[in-house]
Amino acid sequence: MRIAVTGANGFVGRAVCEALRAKQHTVRPIVRQTDPGEPESVAVGPIHGDTDWAHALRDIECIVHCAARVHVMAETETDPLAAFRIVNVQGSQRLAEQAAQAGVKRLVFLSSLKVLGEQTEPGQPFQADAVPQPDDPYGISKWEGEQAVQQAGRVASMDVVVIRPPLVYGPGVKANFQRLLRAVSRGWPLPLGAINNKRSLVNLDNLCDLIAVCVHHPAAPGQVFLVSDGKDVSTPELIQAMGRALGRPARLISIPPACLHLMGRLSGRLAQIERLTGSLQVEIGHTREVLGWTPRTSLQQALQSLVQADLK
Repeated sequence: MRIAVTGANGFVGRAVCEALRAKQHTVRPIVRQTDPGEPESVAVGPIHGDTDWAHALRDIECIVHCAARVHVMAETETDPLAAFRIVNVQGSQRLAEQAAQAGVKRLVFLSSLKVLGEQTEPGQPFQADAVPQPDDPYGISKWEGEQAVQQAGRVASMDVVVIRPPLVYGPGVKANFQRLLRAVSRGWPLPLGAINNKRSLVNLDNLCDLIAVCVHHPAAPGQVFLVSDGKDVSTPELIQAMGRALGRPARLISIPPACLHLMGRLSGRLAQIERLTGSLQVEIGHTREVLGWTPRTSLQQALQSLVQADLK
C-alpha cells in the first residue's frame, strides 16, 4: 500500500514510517521543511488552512496524519487556542479535503487522550464511547480536528479512523518522562513513594503496531480507538520499572500528596505535580474487540529498549 505520513520527522512520525516500511508498505514522508535524513520526504511548508498538500498526495492510498502543534510546557503564544487551531484544526481539515480530492481512500488521524479530559478516578478508565470534555487548548484543538476530518470524510466518502493515545514514550521521548528517567538514572531521591494513582501509557512499538493495523483493517473506518500498553501503572511502579531497566534501585521517598500539591503551587509547578500524582486511564477493550489487536510490547520491554537507545 502507498501511505503518506505527515509529521514524518517527528517523535511519533519517524517511528510510524519505520514500522510501515517494515511491513512492506511504500511510505512517503511529508514534512514541513526538507529533511536530509528522509531523502524521499516531500516538504509542504507551514501547516495552516491554506497549506497545499496536493503534490504530496499523488497516488497515495492512505494517510497517517501525525503532524500537529503539540502540547507545550512553556507556552509563549498570547492566544494558545488560536495557535493550536491553525495547525490542528484548519491544517487537518485542509489535508482531509485535499486528500479526498486526490482520491485517497483512508485517513488515520492521530488525536490525543486529552480530548476526553485530564484525569480519571482510579479504577474508572475512559471508555471508547466517553463524551469528549477537553480541558486545555491542545485538547480542544484535537477534538475540533477530529470533527473536521470526520466531516470531510463523510462529504467525500473517504474512510477516517481516529486514534487517541495517552502519553507516548520510546527512544527520543522528551519532557516529563525524560526528566523522570534521568532522575532515576542519576540516583536522585524522588518524593513520590506515597502516590497511589493509575496511568495508562503507550510505547512507540504498540502505537505504531496499532496504526499499521488501522491503515488496512476493514472494520477500522468510522471508529475511534483508545490505545495503551494494556497494563496501567502507578507513578511509583513506573519509577521502579525505570530502575530495573537501568539496572539500579529507584530511590523513593514517601511524602503525602497534599504536601506535594502545596509545593507545586508555591513553586509554580502544580501542573507537573498533578500529572505525576493524578490518574489517567483508558479501557482498550473496544480496540481489542473490533480490530483483534493486542499490545505486543510490555512496559518493561519498552523501557529496556529506550534505555539502550537513549542512555548509552
